[in-house]
Amino acid sequence: MPIYEYNALDIKGKNVTDIIDADSMTTARQKLRSKKIYPTAIKEVYDTALKQGNKSSVLPKIFSPKVKQTELAMMTRQLATLITAGFPLVSAIYTLIPQTGSQIFKQILSQIKDSIEEGTSFAEALAQYPETFSEMYINMVRSGESSGTLELVLERLADINEKQQELNNQIRSALTYPVMMLILCVLVLYFLLAYVVPRITSIFTDMGQALPAPTRFLIALSELFQSGWWVILIGILMVFIGIKRLKKSEKGMYWYDKTKLSLPGVGTLTIKLSIARFARTLGTLLENGVSLLQALKIVKNIVGNQIIADSIENAANEVEKGRGLGKSLNELHIFPHISIQMIQVGEQSGELETMLGKIADIYENEVETTVVGMSALLEPLIILFMGAIVLFIVLSIMLPIFEMNQLVG
Repeated sequence: MPIYEYNALDIKGKNVTDIIDADSMTTARQKLRSKKIYPTAIKEVYDTALKQGNKSSVLPKIFSPKVKQTELAMMTRQLATLITAGFPLVSAIYTLIPQTGSQIFKQILSQIKDSIEEGTSFAEALAQYPETFSEMYINMVRSGESSGTLELVLERLADINEKQQELNNQIRSALTYPVMMLILCVLVLYFLLAYVVPRITSIFTDMGQALPAPTRFLIALSELFQSGWWVILIGILMVFIGIKRLKKSEKGMYWYDKTKLSLPGVGTLTIKLSIARFARTLGTLLENGVSLLQALKIVKNIVGNQIIADSIENAANEVEKGRGLGKSLNELHIFPHISIQMIQVGEQSGELETMLGKIADIYENEVETTVVGMSALLEPLIILFMGAIVLFIVLSIMLPIFEMNQLVG
């Protein structure tokens, strides 16, 4: 049945914004008027009849906007609050639909509500949208439904999403200034090579004198920036497209992730970030009753690096044979020794979930510290790079002048 979102005036003249189920827009207006609510604007949000068509179409999956993690975290928090307040699940989702800003998220929530009304469990309804709801999210909801603690599970999911968003925001804010400096330096360099240098070097070319190698290189580079800027732009785009295509293949992704781990600074940051995600997610899954083997299978998909994911899978195979998690991870020589020690202590004390939470806190703080340190190091490096470029330009211009002075002398 179609769902309509409306703005209306009630009998007291107050503005009302909500949604309503109806067979058509005319029926929706009649329903509202029977409740003494008078719509001023009404639009269709979602039609159940189009559900199958949307799922089978390839183009919408490729080009449709995705749900932002901030929206998902906010919805999860609000849903937990409504269920804790005594709202039935369907009523809680129905209440959240008009408050959702994203049109695609409204449609997804409407489809989930319809699926639950048809007798599908909440977890199964979420599983129909893997691009929006992760495997961890679905499994935790399934665990909450079976144990009758759905509101607690949703609270924990909201906490996880909010912490991940907070960490991502800290990383972005730390890198914003260096990235802006780099962009500014590139623009200044382009201005110098495309507009300033040609006006100066034209004097040397008119004289017909043999020029030093650095000056000839500078003139050639300047001509490239003047007339061949589109070649540079196409080259940059080809690099980005090549990386994207490389990451789509299994071998290419493996090589890309292995290269990241071998880079100085970047490799350490990648490992710390992966361990923070691993520990936070695994601890939360174990707290909600998911078995260790099942949790490890879920966690390997969210660490963000194929090498580390393969290591977790190998550790899961060893755990299945009866070995401890700490010993299994230690043999792979990827996880830092202190994280292995803390996992082993958690296993021996029976407080593995608590210890994993502490590991996540430690490495999230280390990620933030590492990013801040790297951004602080990038700033002087960018300035030195720009200074070296400017020095090369000045020397390339001055060398012919020195040679002319010597000939005159």
